[in-house]
Amino acid sequence: MVWKSVCIAALLSAMAAPAFAQTTSPKTWTADNGNGTFTNPLFYDEFSDPDMIRVGDWFYLTGTTMHTMPGLPILRSKDLVNWEFVSYALDKLDLGPQFRLEDGKSIYGQGIWAPSFRYHNGTFYIFSNVNGQKTQIFTATDPKGPWTRTEMKRSMHDLSVLFDDDGKIYAIWGYQGIKMAQLTDDLTDIVPGSEKEIIPPTAGMGEGVHFYKFGGKYFITSAWFSGRMKMPAARADNIWGPYEVNPAISIDEDFGMIEGHRLSDAWARSDTAPYVINPPNPAPNGRLSLHQGGIVQTPAGEWWGFSMMDYNSVGRLLALSPITWKDGWPYFGLPGNLGRNPRTWVKPKTSEPQPINVPYERSDNFSGEALKPIWQWNHVPVDGKWSLTERRGFLRLKSLPATSFWNAKNSLTQRAIGPMSTPTAILETGGLKDGDVAGLALLNRPYAWIGVEKTSAGLALTHHDQQTGKTARVRITAPRVWLRADCNFLTEKARFSYSTDGATFTPIGDEFTMVFQLKTFQGVRYSLFNYNTMGAEGGYADFDAIDIHEPYPQGLMKPIPYGRTITLKSDQSPAGLSVKGGALMSGQPVSFEVIDMGLGRAALKFGNTYISAADDASVSLKYGKPGTAESFQWIETPTGELALMSLVNHRFLRLDPKTQVITADSPGPQSDGKDGVRFVWSAN
Repeated sequence: MVWKSVCIAALLSAMAAPAFAQTTSPKTWTADNGNGTFTNPLFYDEFSDPDMIRVGDWFYLTGTTMHTMPGLPILRSKDLVNWEFVSYALDKLDLGPQFRLEDGKSIYGQGIWAPSFRYHNGTFYIFSNVNGQKTQIFTATDPKGPWTRTEMKRSMHDLSVLFDDDGKIYAIWGYQGIKMAQLTDDLTDIVPGSEKEIIPPTAGMGEGVHFYKFGGKYFITSAWFSGRMKMPAARADNIWGPYEVNPAISIDEDFGMIEGHRLSDAWARSDTAPYVINPPNPAPNGRLSLHQGGIVQTPAGEWWGFSMMDYNSVGRLLALSPITWKDGWPYFGLPGNLGRNPRTWVKPKTSEPQPINVPYERSDNFSGEALKPIWQWNHVPVDGKWSLTERRGFLRLKSLPATSFWNAKNSLTQRAIGPMSTPTAILETGGLKDGDVAGLALLNRPYAWIGVEKTSAGLALTHHDQQTGKTARVRITAPRVWLRADCNFLTEKARFSYSTDGATFTPIGDEFTMVFQLKTFQGVRYSLFNYNTMGAEGGYADFDAIDIHEPYPQGLMKPIPYGRTITLKSDQSPAGLSVKGGALMSGQPVSFEVIDMGLGRAALKFGNTYISAADDASVSLKYGKPGTAESFQWIETPTGELALMSLVNHRFLRLDPKTQVITADSPGPQSDGKDGVRFVWSAN
């Protein structure tokens, strides 16, 4: 398996994370490589169903938040790579007992989803679906808020709104069959008689539509998720059509990720474990491909696409792609390789350089007056049953009755972050009462947690795995414990451990398998919780801090070895790039010097020659000063192997495993690794 060497090393690195007391300002994922390029994903934590707008020099972004609150985060950026948090449009949404985890009901995988973000005449608008409810509208004159919520008179599935040049407002929605209607000026309803199907179900459009007007033409992007994921698009000269459909302006781009662990019943309809978990499937079947998103234009005139992909158990992640217009269609990708998205590419042009910035601080010592924006409650929180002020510097969670972690109220969550990360929480147990269970969980379906149980017999350090039903307990007396979960989202395995001194950690329980599923419709979330199993309110849990350690906080797991000599071996065999009689061929790997060509690009020098790609995708050795033909974008696959993209045709260097011929003709790494695109480099 292509993951083998890098994942073992990465997992060991993650398990060797420093003790919490030694990690005061851990680094977190940034897509900015610091050399004028970026590496997808933009965020290595879930940002699903994205929608983006530009207002002046700023881009604004929001996305689905389902059952977590506050909801609808708003981020802003000037370069589409470095983002800052602005606000949430929604503090809480309480539309019934299911929103409060009451009466055995929940809104897991429901709630706020598929927002449409718009700006018109000085007002920001977010239109969002809510399962079983009417479409919600959030408005503000400043994206920082305050935001006002109103409700339409009907619900429209995955809607997108367009404020047209003539002052009329339109909404489109649906799956495959796309409907459109003119909205009333107050946006509360559709104009009577205006609803019409503008694209029939047989035309090839999906859902998650985004509606635009570019150069006098109307464009719609959509997401096709059944089977081979892709992004169909439609265009028309008239807003009512007829619409011409392009079956895919983006297709097959998964950056070489394999489909990870999946529940056999993706919706996890049963509340009873164990679930049938299907093993990873390396086949290049298009099940992780970029498939939902839209298009923006920068002040410099560049066109860029944004879209999400299922990134296995860490959730659905957001990617950025250059747009190439061809035959009037906005293709994701570069000339010569349309529909594909380079994982690493040159950042968008801006009037001035933008500093590296991330939207969230993940670690927290709870010393602030309010929770950091990274935190979201699982369902509507119960005010008065948690506090940051009753004991300064601590998060206090008061236990409420629940039968399990799954229906525990006031569980505080944040999105897990990849590719590997280790949350470590410090819990003080003095306030726990009999029946209380408090700790650190991986909220998912199935879930697992590590924590402390209080009974009449005393305290027990406990680990529970919902999938296996196993519970491991160790009696403790320490009033202060460190709870840790080492998470590797490439292997999708997690291990739990604990400490009573913050330095020496003891494993507990078996390895836990993290899966992608549709019950929560989110990736794994770290959670701090406290609930009581005796049917009554209990005591309180004081969390002193949580640290999120990331061993790989940037796009490249290893820096580009400029100025050094390396060998390049195929990850599929001992063979690699070799030279015989002045010709480049497959064989025993020889040493090449890595020459810095700027913007994260490299030329590979052997003696007085360089590896050179031609327009016909042939590859040879050339004498002379290196130029475009000798330049390759240095790109890592998500699992750390090297992929070299030629700047001649924007296709990848490949050592064919069967013929041993070296070409630059691959559209990108395949998930099964059998295409010969992945190389493992070693410095001499």
